[in-house]
Amino acid sequence: MTADDIPPRPLSGACPVVSDRPSRAEAEAAVRTLIRWAGDDPAREGLVGTPDRVVRAYEEFFSGYEQDPVDILHRTFEETDGYDEVVLLRDIRLESHCEHHMVPIIGVAHVAYLPDRRVVGISKLARVVEVYARRLQIQEKLTAQIANTINEVLQPKGVAVVIEAAHQCMTTRGVRKAGVTMVTSRMLGVFRDDSETRREFMALIHNRCGSGS
Repeated sequence: MTADDIPPRPLSGACPVVSDRPSRAEAEAAVRTLIRWAGDDPAREGLVGTPDRVVRAYEEFFSGYEQDPVDILHRTFEETDGYDEVVLLRDIRLESHCEHHMVPIIGVAHVAYLPDRRVVGISKLARVVEVYARRLQIQEKLTAQIANTINEVLQPKGVAVVIEAAHQCMTTRGVRKAGVTMVTSRMLGVFRDDSETRREFMALIHNRCGSGS
C-alpha cells in the first residue's frame, strides 16, 4: 500500500491523550534498564548522565505530540491579487523516527498546494511537516497526514506531498542496505485528477535552477 491508497479524511492533528504517561524519573529509570540490558553499567562515569540526556533528546525528537498542526494553519490570507498557480515548498529537511524500531528516518519533503481563495505563510507548511515528523511514524502515514491536514484546513484546489527519505532501520540493521531511499507521494484534488498539474509539480521538484537539467 502506498500513501495514495489512503483515502482523505478530516483530521484533528492532535494526538490521543496518554492518561498514564510515565514521569521523567520513570523514563530515566527505563534508560538505565536499557543500558544494563545492553551489557554496561549505568553508574560508570561515562554513562551516569546518559539517562537525563536521552530523556531530554526524546523531548526534542517527539515534540510533535505536544502540537496540533491544524492550529498552525489557521492563520491564512485572502489578499492574493488573483494568484492561482502552484505554491511549492521544496526540500524541507525531515527528521523522524520509525515506529517499529525507533531509529531515525532522514530525508526531505516537497509540499505543494493550488490555492482556491486563501494562502498560508510558507513557514507554516514547513512547521506542519515538522510536527508530524516529530512523532513515531511510518513514511506512508506521515505523507498522508501532511497532505490531508493541509487539504482540510486550507481547502485548496489540490495538495501534493512527496517525501524522499532513508530509513536507518534498514541501513544500519537488518538487511543493511546503505544508500536506499524510499519515496512516497500523496496527491489530492487537481494534483490527482489533472495529469498536467501533476506533471508540473513533479517537474518543479526534480528540476534545479542552474543544474543544466
